Amino acid sequence: MNAIYDIVGVPFGYLMMLIYKVFKNYAVSIIVFTVVTKLLLLPVNYKTQKNAARMQLLAPKLEKLRKSYSNNPQRLQQEQQKLYVEEGINPMGSCLPAFIQMFLLFGILDVVYKPITHILRMSKGVRSNAAEIAGTKLSNLRCELKVMDRLKEDPSLFAGLKDDFVKKVSDFSDNFTIFGANLGKTPSVHVDWSRRESVILFFIPILAGLAQLISSVYSQIHQKKTNPNMQGGGCLIFMMYFMPLLSVWFAFQVPAGIGFYWIWSALLSFVITFLLNQYFTPERTAEINEKEKEKARIYAEKHPEKKTFMQRMIEQQELINQQQNAAKKKNGDKLSRSELNKVNRDKLKEARKRMAEKYGDLYETSDDDNDNDED
Repeated sequence: MNAIYDIVGVPFGYLMMLIYKVFKNYAVSIIVFTVVTKLLLLPVNYKTQKNAARMQLLAPKLEKLRKSYSNNPQRLQQEQQKLYVEEGINPMGSCLPAFIQMFLLFGILDVVYKPITHILRMSKGVRSNAAEIAGTKLSNLRCELKVMDRLKEDPSLFAGLKDDFVKKVSDFSDNFTIFGANLGKTPSVHVDWSRRESVILFFIPILAGLAQLISSVYSQIHQKKTNPNMQGGGCLIFMMYFMPLLSVWFAFQVPAGIGFYWIWSALLSFVITFLLNQYFTPERTAEINEKEKEKARIYAEKHPEKKTFMQRMIEQQELINQQQNAAKKKNGDKLSRSELNKVNRDKLKEARKRMAEKYGDLYETSDDDNDNDED
């Protein structure tokens, strides 16, 4: 798991380092970092929103298919896949942002956990010596945060380290805050209301959950408005409230910098989603849909050897169906009486032939073998 953090954290670490050099404050740097990453992901969000808007246009056709093949799930799946191919839509297109957000989370976690590595750019040797002094190891994900806490308690312990370690880390620690609260500390549900830092840290996970709830509620309202016949209401309502609660719980398990990032990430996601929803009006979506269908048709004509994701799925499904039908026939499953009799005759003929070959007899086809059993 640490390897994933290291790989994804490197590019985000460089980005955060550049931002921090400009603003000299970690909380402000997180806000700017969130804005930059959202702008970088804007093309992906645009494509996802466009795909979702086009899927809404297909809702009446999909509902018609469900009614027509309600008793034949296999045929329903085939017809739905054919419709997606005709319309040039990938129903799995909305999954990409979720994967990207997951990798973003790994990156920001690594940056928050390892500011001495990513922002101060201390050498591995110096970091290893500092970890040893603080009584921890570099392999510990919270190692550098523990080093910073230990240095605050007794800077003299780290006085012998190179690269002007004490001064650089001390200066950084002073800027590793929001309203005096250390973003490297983990919030606690046990609040000391007399201490401002404890109160601020407590409310960061709460605000992170509220920000995500606002975004989820808006998305739910918009989907109901654009697709009144949308199914799965109970499940969607459950997820709408469960995911923000899960975010609150998780934000109490990690440094406050993660929850602070989630606050701004959710708020910016809400703004971007709102603006894109305003852009993708039904009229504009219908126009875009026709252009995309024509583009897909032209591409298919120019590149007949290249299959889309949905075309490959259809071919795979047809292959599975053929194999299943062949297996049914082989096992005599759902065969008519005449078909079953023919299968049994063929098996009997094959057995007689093998016996004749085994004992050196001459095998001749009998009249019984050629007779057809009556149904």
